[in-house]
Amino acid sequence: MDYPELSLFIGGEWRKTAETIPVINPADETVVGALPVARTADMDDALDAAAIGLRVWSRTVPRERSAIIKRAARLMQDRIDQIAYSNTLEVGKPLGQSRYEVSRGGDIMEWDAGEGQRLYGRVIPGSTGLRNTMLRQPIGTVAGFSTWNFPVATAVRKISAALSAGCSLLLKAPEETPAGAFHIAKALQDAGLPDGVLNLIYGNPAEISGYLIPQEQIRLVAFTGSTEVGRHLTKLAAEHMKPVVMELGGHAPVIVCGDVDPVKVALLGATRKYRNSGQVCTSPTRFYVTEGNFSTFADEFVAKAKATTVGNGFAEGIEMGPLANDRRLDAMTALVEDAVSQGAELCTGGRRIGNKGYFFEPTVLANVPDSAKIMTEEPFGPIAVLNPISSIEDGIAKANHSPFGLAAYGFTNSAANVDQMIRELEVGQLSINTFDTSIPETPFGGVKSSGYGREGGEEGLHNYSIIKNVSYHPVI
Repeated sequence: MDYPELSLFIGGEWRKTAETIPVINPADETVVGALPVARTADMDDALDAAAIGLRVWSRTVPRERSAIIKRAARLMQDRIDQIAYSNTLEVGKPLGQSRYEVSRGGDIMEWDAGEGQRLYGRVIPGSTGLRNTMLRQPIGTVAGFSTWNFPVATAVRKISAALSAGCSLLLKAPEETPAGAFHIAKALQDAGLPDGVLNLIYGNPAEISGYLIPQEQIRLVAFTGSTEVGRHLTKLAAEHMKPVVMELGGHAPVIVCGDVDPVKVALLGATRKYRNSGQVCTSPTRFYVTEGNFSTFADEFVAKAKATTVGNGFAEGIEMGPLANDRRLDAMTALVEDAVSQGAELCTGGRRIGNKGYFFEPTVLANVPDSAKIMTEEPFGPIAVLNPISSIEDGIAKANHSPFGLAAYGFTNSAANVDQMIRELEVGQLSINTFDTSIPETPFGGVKSSGYGREGGEEGLHNYSIIKNVSYHPVI
């Protein structure tokens, strides 16, 4: 299989540019592709195309919009081998995980397409002869920004929700992992999407966001990425009265109560921790374990970390691939060194693997003081923190002692513990006795510095619509 020949997608046409930047395979640091860099003229053309696309698409009946999106979802499933190959080549994750991401992306498109037919309004009774009708209409042209760690899934969430609601979209896909959005755009074009409804651009993130967001035509900004960048884009959008959907960073705590099997939970936790090399916004990171189970839990977790098979995602039996780039290697090393300098115990890992490719050892830190940077800074890598707690109250207090509030996990067989975690944990996603956080039908998003707004579920599509109230009296 070959890596795709990347192009901008503007007004239904694929476009090359004079300037390109290399796409790097993180497993061996080779160049696998050339990414076109959009300039101002390209963005202007995309805005013009999106305006034309919006006029056509917003007037297309929801059933016809749904049929096109569902055809694209089926094409993605038909092309799963090619899309997953590109994903592993540029992200580094094991091929099986790439295939799952593509399949899940198709499921999201299918569900959003169906839900787009159910963006109902309502009739509100008024005084005699007066009819009040609430309508949902497409918000307009959306500027979307997707991230590199799940290049298919994060792009799909924005594309399928915006299109299912009847909007047009300018998507700035990630420079590190651009092929996912490319494949989605190709599937939608082949499925019959009208020209200009979806426009795909790449380039300098600051230049693109700084130019697009102030444009009058842009009515919504949807972003997935770091909290730091999310704050910047939110400020820029606020200056121009643009609503935003921000799916930002996380630092997920895991509370392991004394009434569960610590060995079973440790195996589940370590397996999920090192998925996609820990480069997951919902990745479990801070494990708070009841003191009586802590030693057993830690021993099993460390053993699983040591046994995790690291290597090129195309090889058989690989459980964890490389980090995204050399900057992530430096970030992991700095967090480990800081924690150890403050008294944390390095149970395993903590170093780069080899000198070719961005591989880092599955790492476990124990008894980490609250003053260590890793307790408040999202590692976004294969580092787990194991700390003992004296009670569920202690665990909840420590879990909430973070600026983030995206996901949290709890393991218990006590209904009282479940109720307390539901009431008191400050997160948008809470999973009890499982590390699964969302399906296409459920809303996904966080609180505090993890952002606001939701993707997925009917709530996700609501972000892409406006509410219009119509008061009508039949006789004047």
